[in-house]
Parts: sequence; structure tokens; C-alpha cells
Amino acid sequence: MWPKISLNYSPNFNSRKRSQKNIKFIIIHYTGMTKELSAINRLCDIKSNVSAHYFIKKNGSVLNLVPPLYEAWHAGKSTWKNFKSLNKYSIGIEIQNSGHNNDYENFSQKQIVSTQKLLRYLIRKYNVNFKNVLGHSDISPDRKKDPGEKFPWKKLAKSKLTQWHNVNDTELKKKRLIKLSFAEERKFLKNLNKIGYQKVSQKNLNFQKKVLIKAFQRRFRQRLINGISDQECLIISKNLLKS
Repeated sequence: MWPKISLNYSPNFNSRKRSQKNIKFIIIHYTGMTKELSAINRLCDIKSNVSAHYFIKKNGSVLNLVPPLYEAWHAGKSTWKNFKSLNKYSIGIEIQNSGHNNDYENFSQKQIVSTQKLLRYLIRKYNVNFKNVLGHSDISPDRKKDPGEKFPWKKLAKSKLTQWHNVNDTELKKKRLIKLSFAEERKFLKNLNKIGYQKVSQKNLNFQKKVLIKAFQRRFRQRLINGISDQECLIISKNLLKS
């Protein structure tokens, strides 16, 4: 069943139409604003220079703000694998949620159902690989935390709407907080890069590592986000590369 979508167009998009073949990714965001109407107004305000293709309200209603064949302004400075500036290659979905800087709350069940329906529709229509359904923090780990550790990535993965690991939870808990050797940490960071995360630069190395690891944890190890790599993180990264 496809989602019911209402039109609420934003003027914030590039006027040049893109080819459907250029759409490779779907990026999930939260608004980070406490008031839903304020978030919608901002995404539709020509002075804000921000937008997204779709907006999912608390009650599950879906708004189409920018036609998918036009480039919306949602990703900003971003990297995934060999792609940079992902606005060019992606569809952006904003979900109403107050975010980490306010009272970061659980996403409503109606929002989750609508997200599932919308992703299923977009993946099929634009032939997007489910592994390319990403969070804003995946592609901009030094700037963004959304949609965060409360977003149900694992649940979506059960319907092949995104990627998740298949390591047993009991096995993972045994490895949690067990330190990595220097060689293992290098292997883990290389794994992150193979998955798609940006490379760690030597400039501000410790900061770069911490934000990258936190982004990975918010996505694939949501029960503990501490920015420290351990055996649990290493096992998850290996498993993701096998899947």
C-alpha cells in the first residue's frame, strides 16, 4: 500500500531538472524543531535556503515539498563512498522530531508506518538500493546527529528498506566495551570507509574518529553511543561488509 501524499510545495530547489538515473540515495532527517508548523514553514521559506522532498508529520501525514526530480537543499556538505554533495543524488525525507538539542522523543508509530510506506514507494519507483537509505549523520557525521539513535533502523531493515547487521544480540553484549588493539582499530576504521563513511583525516584526528564512531553507533549500535570503538563495533562492521 502506497502512502497518501499531500502537496505543500517549497520554492527552495534547483530549477534544473535532473535525470531519474541520478537518484541514488534516500536521506532521512529529523527537523530538530519543537513546533511542527514552524518546521514546515522554515522548509518552505525562500529565505531559509533549506528544504526536503518529503515531510512526515507527527500524525503520519506525508507532505511533498519538492518534486523528486528536482534537487532539494537538505544534505549540505556531505560524503558517502565516492559521492560528495549528496543533494545532487538523493531524495530527502524530513520527519518531525524535536531532536537532540531539545526533548529528543521517540518517533510516533504513525510516523514509522508512513516512513515504511514512503520508502517502499520511493525505492521501487527510483530503483534505489536499500543500502543507500541513510541518515543525515551517516553522510555528515561532523555536523549532524539526525535522525538519531531512536530512529528504528532495525525495524526498517526487516522489510529490506535499509541495511542492518544480523549478529545475535547476546553475542554482541559479550563484546561490548572490550578494547580494540591498535591494529584492530585501524581495521575498524577501514571497515567504516568500505561501508561508505568518510575517511578519517589526520587533521583533528581524535575529533574525527569520535564523531565518525558516534555516527556509526547511532545507526548500528543504538544502545550505547560513546564514540569509542570496541569489539562489538568491530564485529558489526565486519558483518555489514559480508551482507
